[in-house]
Amino acid sequence: MAAILRGRYGDHSHFNRRNPLDELLFIFCSTKTQESSYLGTYAALREEFSTFSRLAEAPAEFIARPLVPGGLHRQKSQAIRMTCDAIIERFGRLTLAPLQDLDDAACEAFLTSLPGVGKKVARCVMMYSLGREVFPVDTHCWRIARRLGWVRPTQKDGHCAPRDMDRLQKKIPLHLRFSLHVNFVSLGREFCKAGAPDCGSCPIRSLCKQVGIGAQSEPRS
Repeated sequence: MAAILRGRYGDHSHFNRRNPLDELLFIFCSTKTQESSYLGTYAALREEFSTFSRLAEAPAEFIARPLVPGGLHRQKSQAIRMTCDAIIERFGRLTLAPLQDLDDAACEAFLTSLPGVGKKVARCVMMYSLGREVFPVDTHCWRIARRLGWVRPTQKDGHCAPRDMDRLQKKIPLHLRFSLHVNFVSLGREFCKAGAPDCGSCPIRSLCKQVGIGAQSEPRS
């Protein structure tokens, strides 16, 4: 399966960032926003605050201005401001570089202590920017893993709880975690959609336990 998906999507990283603080800002911009919008708002944010020192001193209302086109600008700017304050309090300046010296458990513990940062976001930062062999479980990964029969939800509403994220991560071999994550995101956007999956054209349809019956709506992770 991993080889099939890699052959189709080429492990496309979805424009995520190599700097961990940049990646965190990128994720805040992408929250509940279409890719066509959040790429622009992230670029506008970094153009307005070209250095992290400028962002460190900016009030939330200033941070909100470049985020307006992407929606939820007030909530996102408040989250960014609170997160920046927490990072400065811990490290003395606005940087996540010290995370490189922490082990995976300590790194995830710090990231999830930040306002609005859960396991999924923390593991995205760890995987994309710090090269850690973790498996972020976003809505696409959760939906596809369920349809493949890899995991069952523990919540009655089917929501992906933190312990479900841990259970699914343990099932993925370390060396495949990055590849499967990024390619599941691509697969979820193209074929394995929440409401109307295109099972007939899906490149891994022969491996799926729910081909043709997975068209019900799925809860978001």
